[in-house]
Amino acid sequence: MPRGASMALKSFSRQIGIGMRFVVRRAPFTLPAERAPARPRGPRYRSPCRIRGSARGRSTGTDRRTNDEVEPMNDAERAPDGPRGPVHPGSRPTESVWDYPRPPELRGDDRHVTVTVGPQVVADTRASLRILETSHPPVFYLPRRDVRTAFLRPRPGRTHCEWKGAASYWDVVVGDIVVVRAAWSYGQPLGPYEALRDHLAFYPSAARCTVDGEVVTAQKGDFYGGWITHEIEGPFKGGPGTWGW
Repeated sequence: MPRGASMALKSFSRQIGIGMRFVVRRAPFTLPAERAPARPRGPRYRSPCRIRGSARGRSTGTDRRTNDEVEPMNDAERAPDGPRGPVHPGSRPTESVWDYPRPPELRGDDRHVTVTVGPQVVADTRASLRILETSHPPVFYLPRRDVRTAFLRPRPGRTHCEWKGAASYWDVVVGDIVVVRAAWSYGQPLGPYEALRDHLAFYPSAARCTVDGEVVTAQKGDFYGGWITHEIEGPFKGGPGTWGW
């Protein structure tokens, strides 16, 4: 083989060898790792507002969370004496507490609501206000004009709600029956909840409460005071293991 051709062949071989070494030293190709399965979407466990301290004797506290403003109600839901929602005669649509907002929404309700302690009807109204808040059954607030206040006795002590303000508590006294802290009210509710002035809320665990004849089931935990009726779906905060929601 001529000398020039031999040198050219050797040069080409060296280039091939370098290329091969380069190819060999490259990181091997690997298939992308399998993606982890998507995390199932469940209830949005957001810690809701509560009436700070106890309507049933627990200690008070201060909630340090910051909050957005409450979305204003539309004109169809307002009335001169406070918000009034749409009428739902007969069976009502299902409501999931995980669709309720936070900050809470104030909504009118014209169903027939009663509160009874012992043999006495303490309250009877068709002009309730409901507070709807994430993870909680609604709380019904009844206008004072429809409550027999002769059965109420002020209870010392106040608690504070970050949304609604300072709450005062009431015992219900019917003859020899004394139900301690059976009700609460906001004498000076904060701006978005001004309609709660001159209204009282009752614990369904402390009195027999009905909505359109249906006996209300009390929210577990005896802390928040929510009213559970057939159309309200949970899971609800309040029972064991739910305090971190």
